Amino acid sequence: MIEQTKFATQCIHAGQKPDLETGAIMTPVYFTSTYVQDGPGKHKGYEYSRTQNPTRKALEENIAALEGGQYGFCFASGCAATSAILMCLSAGDHIVAVDDLYGGTYRLMTQVFARLGITTTFVDFHKAEALDKALLPNTKLVWIETPTNPMLKLIDIEKVCALAKKRNIAVAIDNTFATPYLQQPLALGADLVVHSTTKYMGGHSDVIGGAVVTNSPAFAKQIAFIQNAVGAVPSPMDAFLVLRGLKTLHVRMQRHVENALQVADFLAKHPAVERVYYPGLSSHPDYALCIKQMRGPGGMISFVIKGGLEQAKRFLCATTLFSCAESLGGVESLIEHPALMTHAAVPPEIRAQLGIDDGLIRLSVGIEDVTDLLGDLKTAFAKSM
Repeated sequence: MIEQTKFATQCIHAGQKPDLETGAIMTPVYFTSTYVQDGPGKHKGYEYSRTQNPTRKALEENIAALEGGQYGFCFASGCAATSAILMCLSAGDHIVAVDDLYGGTYRLMTQVFARLGITTTFVDFHKAEALDKALLPNTKLVWIETPTNPMLKLIDIEKVCALAKKRNIAVAIDNTFATPYLQQPLALGADLVVHSTTKYMGGHSDVIGGAVVTNSPAFAKQIAFIQNAVGAVPSPMDAFLVLRGLKTLHVRMQRHVENALQVADFLAKHPAVERVYYPGLSSHPDYALCIKQMRGPGGMISFVIKGGLEQAKRFLCATTLFSCAESLGGVESLIEHPALMTHAAVPPEIRAQLGIDDGLIRLSVGIEDVTDLLGDLKTAFAKSM
């Protein structure tokens, strides 16, 4: 488990020192493309801002510290960060990925990297021996989201990593939903952690970004090369905004969890709700793993509303505080329809297998007053029935 006071202090101070010249407490935004050198090859650690930037460096060091990692790398988006990991593979390599995952990751694996000769098998990690059977002689990477998106299943990170290491296979964890405040995959055996910093890390729905963290010098060397060679890096302002957001990550996540627990309990008792997917409920099949592996169950909830697609549409249009929008992890509450929005890239037959049916609704529970959020949901049920 994360020691709370240390984590909170790292959020505010890791990677960030007062500006040496002015004493500014906030890391300056270094809007520069290049850096003057004392002579050919005699620079102060910075040559060109695609390669290095002081604002980005502060963010990378901060995120690495929060994840308990030695090396951090930031990118222009979560998809760019994911792509950087997949670019460490070669034609002929094979990935085993959790079947319930972000639609953008599914799209990258099946429509971009598959064309480059990198294949992926999608597996329900809950089925006994499913992962072991899916591993091939050319499997080089196991890809996990936990909690998964949008069905909020939990994967036993330690168990998966132990199995993969016996085969000398790397494990990458998308930790976007949990954040390092709730879960630190590197400490559980993972080789790589990826984030969409757009979400809880930025926390204010005003920036796009991604990050990769590792303790492996070999992976760090590869990711650093790809980051520089491909150049999908965040702007200094984007890096500053995420760094600013991270200063309150610990207090925001506490409130997200507190609110989500009450919202999930309300939905579980509502007669118009068929099923609720939230690992903080004792009825969730992974509740025990949540207690073991995470500090808290997070701020994401999925539920199935009775009445199917048309009822779901009416409900989404009836909320006011829960804004109908893609993305998640901001201070404001969001509501979306996975089949029509975030997971539209997943074929209908695959969505059906995963349980992403027409009545499934996903909530990103914000940090507003929870009584107002519950009131908004009650009103939406009344208006849409």
